[in-house]
Amino acid sequence: MENKRRDFLKFTGLAGLTLASDRVLGGLASESDVYKKLNQKPSFSQTDLRKQFQINDQIKANFEMAKNILKPTQKQLEHGLELHKNSLVIDSYGFMPRAAYDGALVNSAINSKASSLEIQDMQEDMSMTRFVLDKKEREEFENAWEASGVTCVIQNAGEEGNEVKRLLKRLAHFTYTTDMMSDFVRKAVTPDDIIRAKKENRHALYFSGNGVPLPQDWISVEDELRYISIFFQLGIRMMHLTYNRRNVIGDGCAEKANGGLSDFGRAVVKEMNRVGVIVDIAHSGWQTSLEAAQLSERPMVASHSTIASVNKHIRSKPDNVIRAIADTGGYIGICCIPRFLGGTGDISAMMKHIDYVVKKFGSEHVAIGTDISYTSQYAAEENKKISSPRPGRTRWEALWPDDDYRETPEMVRSMSWTNWPLFTVGMVQMGYSDDVIQQILSGNSIRVARAALS
Repeated sequence: MENKRRDFLKFTGLAGLTLASDRVLGGLASESDVYKKLNQKPSFSQTDLRKQFQINDQIKANFEMAKNILKPTQKQLEHGLELHKNSLVIDSYGFMPRAAYDGALVNSAINSKASSLEIQDMQEDMSMTRFVLDKKEREEFENAWEASGVTCVIQNAGEEGNEVKRLLKRLAHFTYTTDMMSDFVRKAVTPDDIIRAKKENRHALYFSGNGVPLPQDWISVEDELRYISIFFQLGIRMMHLTYNRRNVIGDGCAEKANGGLSDFGRAVVKEMNRVGVIVDIAHSGWQTSLEAAQLSERPMVASHSTIASVNKHIRSKPDNVIRAIADTGGYIGICCIPRFLGGTGDISAMMKHIDYVVKKFGSEHVAIGTDISYTSQYAAEENKKISSPRPGRTRWEALWPDDDYRETPEMVRSMSWTNWPLFTVGMVQMGYSDDVIQQILSGNSIRVARAALS
């Protein structure tokens, strides 16, 4: 038994983390430069990288911080970690690990007077694809996945908004990554693909569009809806109805009017149901959320949100909305954003939101959608190479009311994406059965994904 335990701890990458009991867990530089890098092939193998798997000091420190907040017993800790390792784990909305920028290349673009859009596109591309070709970043990428114990991320693979070309850019980055790194992380297009990834000790991305693609020609309702099916064919399996602001579908969560779904928005929900795309109201206003849930004929979700009864925030959902979501057979995913969680804003606060849903609505209606990612430990070093660009205007989507909540590094670090195993430990502490925990870790996400496609 002890040998098995040591093997498990070594596999999860937690070796070296000391427990209370003293046990050990064991413009551009040139366009040709850019395209040259994009068209290269990796000069290293996945086998070589897996042999080098190790947990860095940053991951260790964040783990210790969260563990010290939870204060699990030795038995709770060991059981939770082992359960996590043996479970299918799905982030109901989040981001795979991000690479550091190539600071020198970004700085060269700034000095060459590249536009702010060029810089934004370059940085986004690097953060989402650089590990395909850069060995050091690939090691970081794989280490973070292994430390988290996450099998699949329902990945934000579309930029906020409804413009078709804008949504395609981010989708292209994640398609490229899963195409080039399919022996480690693949695009999943059915729930069975996610389950297969776990069996094969691989990882998967299940794509969320982060917006309903609209040509915005306004010829007819049917014409405006046609890209929902096209993006479904490209692999998108979930879409936000709105993002903070009002759009033609309905009011976002930051709009004071709270006006609900438009007539066109009702047509969008029906078309998403027909095609097989999960309706997500995480960033929608409360009335929009309620009306979408009342209308949807398939399970729908608030993929990364919080509970208004625990902490009222524009990104939270009140009980009547959660009940309406539950009545569809859907779930609310609890996120890891301190100011949305309120209170202590740390891993223990997140547990309170999960527990509220379990006790009031049932464990079949809650998941964990972190809304965060792991960022390469080399990011700070690379960022120092980048000149500070002239500050721009606040972007359109960033409609956030001022508040006096102050996040601390301790809050954020306790809910680091690589601390996923401790999310499971926290649920063990709350007395949940293994079956209930596995339902929250992935069972609810799989059920809703199946229902969308049925």
